[in-house]
Amino acid sequence: MSDGHTLSGMTRLRNYFLTGFIVCAPLAITAYIAWSFIGWVDSWVKPYIPYRYNPDTYLPFPVPGFGLIVALVLITLIGFLTANFIGRSIIRYGESLLSRMPFVRSIYSALKQIFETVLSHKSDMFSKVGIVEYPRKGVWSIVFVASEKDTEINEKLNSRDDPMIAVFMPCTPNPTTGFLMYVRKSEIVELDMTIEEAAKLVISAGLVAPEYQVPGAAQPVSVPLPATLAMAAPQPARRRRTASSRPKR
Repeated sequence: MSDGHTLSGMTRLRNYFLTGFIVCAPLAITAYIAWSFIGWVDSWVKPYIPYRYNPDTYLPFPVPGFGLIVALVLITLIGFLTANFIGRSIIRYGESLLSRMPFVRSIYSALKQIFETVLSHKSDMFSKVGIVEYPRKGVWSIVFVASEKDTEINEKLNSRDDPMIAVFMPCTPNPTTGFLMYVRKSEIVELDMTIEEAAKLVISAGLVAPEYQVPGAAQPVSVPLPATLAMAAPQPARRRRTASSRPKR
């Protein structure tokens, strides 16, 4: 076998391996994260399930995900009870007890406000993606733009004509950590990409960029050919040699 055929075979095998890795790696990582999350919830919930209601006590194998199901049912039940008058009274009484604890009340109030903002008021979440010049001129960073509101910061800085907007600059590769900055609206360049696309761009360190069509770019237009041109031109008939046209020996 020649060297050319050997290199071609090795290149083909490498391409097959990379293709399989690209297909299997996301599936394996997703399955690992999901399995770890289910095991983590089960380790917290299953010890509090009564002995006779826990299937692990009378089955020869553990049942993964049973603790997660119990946790979802309990959370839904608590939400149902909280929606009525008695549940709200109990919640107010519990919050009044927490408010008397110096260190606990600050943690509880901050976490409650964060969860209420993220889960209840979706319209107030980050809705735009932009770029600002940071950390110096000529260097741009991706930011998530918060909704525009009249805040004390705008009042103190006297910037009603060009208000200061809260932006969150995520860090790579973990977009849940970053910096909160207040930037003037005129200094933010808004982008058309979604929050999900920007998060993928940050997590991949710029490797996974969303597709973008340049405005006004000419799109390739396929013009149907006439029937006479679409048909392939007939090939000239091959002349057969007759006995008379053959060269005499």
